[in-house]
Amino acid sequence: MYIPMQYKVTDFDEIRNFIQRNSFGTIVTTQHGKPKATHLPLELHKQGDDYYLTGHLAYANQQWKTFGDDPVLVMYQGPHAYISSSWYKAEDVPTWNYQAVHVYGTASLMSEQELQEDLKSLLQKYEQHREHAALWENFSPKTKNQIKGIVGFKVKVLEVEAAYKLSQNRNKEDYDNIIDKLFKEEDLNAQQLAEVMKARKTN
Repeated sequence: MYIPMQYKVTDFDEIRNFIQRNSFGTIVTTQHGKPKATHLPLELHKQGDDYYLTGHLAYANQQWKTFGDDPVLVMYQGPHAYISSSWYKAEDVPTWNYQAVHVYGTASLMSEQELQEDLKSLLQKYEQHREHAALWENFSPKTKNQIKGIVGFKVKVLEVEAAYKLSQNRNKEDYDNIIDKLFKEEDLNAQQLAEVMKARKTN
């Protein structure tokens, strides 16, 4: 990923928190020179000194057969929005602000036991605050048996790149005005981006 220096993020704790908040990603592999991609939740875990992304695919999704020695790419994206040049004090060109993380690694398949534990963790993350939580231990044997229709995998993290393009190149007046204008946009993405920019301004 091309990242100008002013937009490059190298703090791994910050990147890890970003992945936890924006965990619906895209995994990209190749087969016979053709890219394949699937959109799915991918959680980041630490095992010993290494980090892994874990997820699962439908058994019918043939992308799992591309896992092996070749590298895979996982992409995560945060809020993004069009930035009008009319929001600047001086004339300039419009642009697009965004947050993106690319993770490179190698993928391997999980055992059924590993997959079951990963599903428990995933359900706990997204269900624990709900009144009638749909947790693994509450499922019937028939429902649990649907695990046979999916394939679990993990990606050993080898390299991480992160870009936060958030108008860091603008002066304070422009930056504050961009935040104000984004909050007034009807697009939820724009409003979320304004929250991100406002939070980074106060850090």
